[in-house]
Amino acid sequence: MGSRKLALVTLVVDDYQIAADWYCDKLGFHLKADTDLGGEKRWVVVGPEQGADLLLARASGTEQEKAVGSQTGGRVGFFLHTDKFERDFAAMREKGVVFLEEPRSEPYGTVAVFEDLYGNKWDLIEPR
Repeated sequence: MGSRKLALVTLVVDDYQIAADWYCDKLGFHLKADTDLGGEKRWVVVGPEQGADLLLARASGTEQEKAVGSQTGGRVGFFLHTDKFERDFAAMREKGVVFLEEPRSEPYGTVAVFEDLYGNKWDLIEPR
């Protein structure tokens, strides 16, 4: 088997622009693609400089609308690694990101859970 990597993870959102703006403004992600696909559909990709990116997919229909904010049934489903926890924790808080706990030390690193604009839970982690 050749070289492979996880490149994109779909995140169901209710509005392309609001979601892209939030991830770029609050988390410092970059807008990597925004292509009009016709029929009010877009291919919108945001992400950090390294690692997998998010494909922002606007909900279509009742089932997908129910998934907005509950991608993983209330569990932490996304993990944002940093090389400087305190810097990023402070910057994110200053920008209005809601943390559900104070930072804690775990065997795998320093971590705190935060919510995105839809209520999906994320870990901000500085790995050991």
